[in-house]
Amino acid sequence: MPKIKTKRGAAKRFKKTAKGKLVHFPAGKSHLLTHKTRKRKRRLRKAKVVSKTMVPTLNRMMPYL
Repeated sequence: MPKIKTKRGAAKRFKKTAKGKLVHFPAGKSHLLTHKTRKRKRRLRKAKVVSKTMVPTLNRMMPYL
């Protein structure tokens, strides 16, 4: 059976933690920042854990991560 290819776009955007959870950095921090509040920009710095409903899809996209 051949190996499954990894979706490279997903592999660049999502990482696995030591306990196996998937994390990503949310969008919206690259430009048009003047009208966004300090609180909102501060929260966008931190990595977010992927929701439980998206985990099976991402595991299919990245079988070896």
